[in-house]
Amino acid sequence: MTEMVYGAVQDRRGEPILPKWWRTIDRWTMSCVLILFVIGLLLGLASSPPLAGRNGFDPFHYVERQALFGGLALVAMLLTSMMSPTLVRRLAILGFLASFVALAFLPVFGTDFGKGAVRWYSLGFASLQPSEFLKPGFVVVAAWLLAASQEINGPPGRLWSFALCMAIVAMLVMQPDFGQACLILFGWGVMYFVAGAPMLLLVSMAGAVVLGGMLAYSNSEHFARRIDGFLNQEVDPTTQLGYATNAIREGGLFGVGVGEGQVKWSLPDAHTDFIIAVAAEEYGLILVLIIIALYSLIVVRSLLRLMRERDMFIRLAGTGLACMFGVQAMINMGVAVRLLPAKGMTLPFVSYGGSSLIAGGIAVGMLLAFTRSRPQGELGDILRGRG
Repeated sequence: MTEMVYGAVQDRRGEPILPKWWRTIDRWTMSCVLILFVIGLLLGLASSPPLAGRNGFDPFHYVERQALFGGLALVAMLLTSMMSPTLVRRLAILGFLASFVALAFLPVFGTDFGKGAVRWYSLGFASLQPSEFLKPGFVVVAAWLLAASQEINGPPGRLWSFALCMAIVAMLVMQPDFGQACLILFGWGVMYFVAGAPMLLLVSMAGAVVLGGMLAYSNSEHFARRIDGFLNQEVDPTTQLGYATNAIREGGLFGVGVGEGQVKWSLPDAHTDFIIAVAAEEYGLILVLIIIALYSLIVVRSLLRLMRERDMFIRLAGTGLACMFGVQAMINMGVAVRLLPAKGMTLPFVSYGGSSLIAGGIAVGMLLAFTRSRPQGELGDILRGRG
């Protein structure tokens, strides 16, 4: 009866870690991630050689780096997915603290690489974006606090997690990085909703976000410029949005052919923020729909498995990670088709970027660890309120 209701698996004492990991992992989600990474390398071969040539590198310089960072990301994903939820939480707290400190010192030691937003540390051989690593750590820490607040005599975890969220959002807005700030707010809001937040409070938060957007529009030239460009009926064909829109239109259903696309010669961010435009132009709507289906399958399967989870912390953390992963992909593709203002956000596992790839590998590894099949206890313990 317990297994019928909760989808539990038998606990095999003394089983080696690799067979146990393979038996309990969500292999569909892991396969989708691997396919997305392969698609990213394929699109990198198409989009990055023009930029490499302009910067004086070998034609496949960025593809080789993407393969290197992607390999590290996959190793991080696999190792993290083998951990217990308790170990994931402990390491996530340490990672969150380190990322939070790094984010706080960005205004002093960070750089903008000429993009108008101080988001990176320059390491010489590479760059580091702390906000990418902060996101999965914050989700786990906030879930821990929210779950602890529901225990008898538990701490005021809801208040603490909200204060932490606001502190992070404030630092991101100062960069400015409104896209990541919205993603952090969304992740916390989803977890708070799942934890049983009153609807009136959520509506009030939505109103506060709208008010904050109005204030940002009035006081931030960077923010106002992007909103004005989004609302303008006429798209300047010489801007990144103009190039991307034209590329998607030219691609049609089946694309113009492998290597025949032209947008990669005009877009400076063709291999990162607008890589979906390269996919649409060269491979057409078919590949775009496949990419959307892969992201959807990862999110839906993760949420379905989490619905059977009894542990509140695991349920909240897994939901936050899955929803944030899906929304980041949606924002990236929404910007490319001009459904959303420009955000400067990568497409997980497809876009080029060391910080994005490795942090994404850690985040999905955490999600796989939380969605692994595990014993859920006896039905009698559930009825008596134990376990």
